[in-house]
Amino acid sequence: MAYDLIIKGGTIVDGRGGEPYRGDVAIKDGVIAAIGEVEGDAAKTFDAAGAIVSPGFVDIHTHYDGQVSWDPDLMPSSMHGVTTCVMGSCGVGFAPVRTKDRQTLIELMEGVEDIPGAALAEGIKWQWESFEEYMDAIDAFPHAIDFAAQIPHDALRVYIMGERAVAGEEATEEDIAAMRDATRRALEAGAVGFTTGRTDNHRASTGAATPASEATIRELEGIAAAFHGLDHGVLQAVSDFDMPISAERFDPEFDAIEAMVAAGGGHRASISLLQRDADPDQWRRILDRVDAAKAKGLDIRVQVAARGIGVMLGLEATFHPFMGFPSYKKISQLPLAERVAAMRDPAVRAKMLTEKSEPLAGDGSSIPPLADRLLSQLERISMRLFRLGEDPNYEPTPQESLFFEAKRRGVTPLEVMYDAMLEDDGKQLLYFPIFNYGTMNLDNVETMLAHPQALPGLSDGGAHVGTICDASFPTYMLLHWVRDREKGRLPIQRVIQMMTSDTAHYIGYADRGELVVGKRADINVFDLGKLRLHRPRLVRDLPAGGQRLLQDVEGYRATFVRGEMIAENGELTGARPGRLARLGAAARAS
Repeated sequence: MAYDLIIKGGTIVDGRGGEPYRGDVAIKDGVIAAIGEVEGDAAKTFDAAGAIVSPGFVDIHTHYDGQVSWDPDLMPSSMHGVTTCVMGSCGVGFAPVRTKDRQTLIELMEGVEDIPGAALAEGIKWQWESFEEYMDAIDAFPHAIDFAAQIPHDALRVYIMGERAVAGEEATEEDIAAMRDATRRALEAGAVGFTTGRTDNHRASTGAATPASEATIRELEGIAAAFHGLDHGVLQAVSDFDMPISAERFDPEFDAIEAMVAAGGGHRASISLLQRDADPDQWRRILDRVDAAKAKGLDIRVQVAARGIGVMLGLEATFHPFMGFPSYKKISQLPLAERVAAMRDPAVRAKMLTEKSEPLAGDGSSIPPLADRLLSQLERISMRLFRLGEDPNYEPTPQESLFFEAKRRGVTPLEVMYDAMLEDDGKQLLYFPIFNYGTMNLDNVETMLAHPQALPGLSDGGAHVGTICDASFPTYMLLHWVRDREKGRLPIQRVIQMMTSDTAHYIGYADRGELVVGKRADINVFDLGKLRLHRPRLVRDLPAGGQRLLQDVEGYRATFVRGEMIAENGELTGARPGRLARLGAAARAS
């Protein structure tokens, strides 16, 4: 048999959890045609000797909803082994939408996901109104990787309710019926799920609460009923889980999500799981509720981040410790080099170090109140501030913090922060893990990842472009949890399974996530010993000159989508075999 490609001599980790083994993978017409000891000729061969050969990664939590409409490459995810990404997370997105509400959705995405509004306004061409038209529009040109769409609650609510949704009014029975019908049509057209956001930390760029943040249980149940009778579709929610607990109800917020899942008629769901300092054991109670729900027949998964959930602070980034200081505000609009020069002036430094941060949240600001609380306690948070460095360490010890550096140098933490901001001509980044780092290590993340209902998620690929680059989570899972961590390392076959077949099966894909004959040839070839993450760098390549963080990586020899090499040795090849990955009857008909 003549194959299109044979990937030869690699160590195969097939995504099903079995022991790695040496073998070849043969590809014909975009699918795996043979695996193991492959005989026969091929038009091309790829030498995988000394490397791991795995399925491509399926990222179930991204925010490329706007970017996918103009950008064929979907970086950074496509550089980190992701071959299928799922968009529309957390209830935000750009469809369905009426012409008059486009700016409202831009303000929501800008505020909630830190994507420049000017970039969205210039980049999105708005070739749609309904969600079905949106899916057709983003599938109308080729992309490097596959992508899937979920119906976002905020956009849906604004589409049906108009200004009443933004004003926070309760949905009527007619509103709910219309939202249910629109959701059903989108699912029948191949959308893979419905998502909602219920967190106070999410705000529009105007400072307004998100439209769906206070939706009633009745509304959630009514929309979820759209899933009845379908053989695909998942539900996803993000929440603070901080509603008051009463004697009658253990946790009314989890009750609301559980009611939504129950109304969905047996469809799977996922929620974000993280450890918060304000309630350090909340995540354990959530897992108890997840276990109890499963015992009742409700399949609720938890999406777990690969590391601490936080931000990178810097003079070029969205946030930094001095952004609210009066002296800094006076120079904040200057180019970076001029700001750095001004801050190096001893008089400016001396004055700024005597100041306090002025409030940034409120009065129409998208900055959440959490930012003001943190900026008012800079000395305390300095215990959790770390230089990221050229070889980022995402599990640093307390002794590596700026607080302990200040102690060693005999200066104040504020002085150390100030000086660090000016390093590398103002391009230095500080790592601030806000969540998942209450114990000053990743032991709680280790426990979360080991839970049977856990899925790797929360990468937010395409979002928070000036504060994080967590689209590198798949690489970090391999680099840290498989190779480098001194304790609690995980077997490579388990980590690959989590990022491929577990996530693919959760969404509902049967054609990918495993290296099995007959399945799609979405494949990564990487050298585990040479994997390396570089320090994220800010680039201005978004529409309207918008900036974002990208994180370069070494160690991936190649990534294949449908058998075509889309990346080689850390660079995209220009091949674009990706498309919208629909599910259900729409997928079967395509």
